Amino acid sequence: MNNYLVIVPTYNEADNIESFLKTVLVLPEHYAVLVVDDGSPDGTAQIVSTLQKKYPQRLFLENRTKKEGLGRAYLHGFKWALAADYDFVIQMDADFSHNPVSLKKFIQAFETGHDLVVGSRYSNGVSVVNWPISRILLSYFASKYVQWITQLPIKDPTAGFVGYRRKVLDSLNLDAIQYVGYAFQIEMKYKIWKKGFSWIEIPIIFRNRTQGQSKMSGSIIWEALIGVLFLPFRKEK
Repeated sequence: MNNYLVIVPTYNEADNIESFLKTVLVLPEHYAVLVVDDGSPDGTAQIVSTLQKKYPQRLFLENRTKKEGLGRAYLHGFKWALAADYDFVIQMDADFSHNPVSLKKFIQAFETGHDLVVGSRYSNGVSVVNWPISRILLSYFASKYVQWITQLPIKDPTAGFVGYRRKVLDSLNLDAIQYVGYAFQIEMKYKIWKKGFSWIEIPIIFRNRTQGQSKMSGSIIWEALIGVLFLPFRKEK
C-alpha cells in the first residue's frame, strides 16, 4: 500500500478538481488521494468518480450529504485514513493555493523524523501571492494573536497545508475536536504541540485561487478569534 495519503476536502470545486487530481496523481512519489466532498451541487463528486476509473487503486471518494465545514470534512478523512492503515496523511486544498510540487518537502520532513509538518506562509517572511493586502494583514496578525494567546510557537497556526504521522492522529480524540474553520487548524496544531510531538514548519508559497470562489466567511474568522481564547483551558477527553 502507498503509505502517503493526501486528503482534499471539496465543496463546489468543479473548476479545479480534475486538473488538481491529475497534477498530484502523476507526481513520481505516487501518492494516494482521498477526496471528501460535502455534497457539492456543481458536480465535483461526479468528476472525481469518473477519474477513479483511471486511478482505481490511488483515488478515493467519500460523499457526505451536507456542507458541515472544513474541519468536519478533514476529521472524516482522518478516520478513513486510520481505518485504511496509512502511515502519513497530508491535508491540502484543491484550488492550487497549495502547490502539489511542495508535497515532496513533506516526505523529506517525515523522513528526518518529524511528526507534524506545517506548510508555512510565514516561517520565512510572508510568502503569499495575489491576496489583497487587507487579507494578508488579517491572516498575518491573526497568527500573531494566536501565538500570543496560546504560546504556540508555530508561526502559521492557521495553515491548511499540513502533514501528520499516523501516531499523531491516533493520539487525538478526533470526536473531541470542536471547531470547523480556521479555528480547526489552530486546535489541531495546539493539541499536537501540547502532546510534545516533533514538528517543523517548511516554507511554501501560497497562491490565491484563480478558479472558483473562496469559502472564507466572517463567521469562520470570528470562530478563530474567539475560539482560540478557550484553547488553553480545554482538556483532552
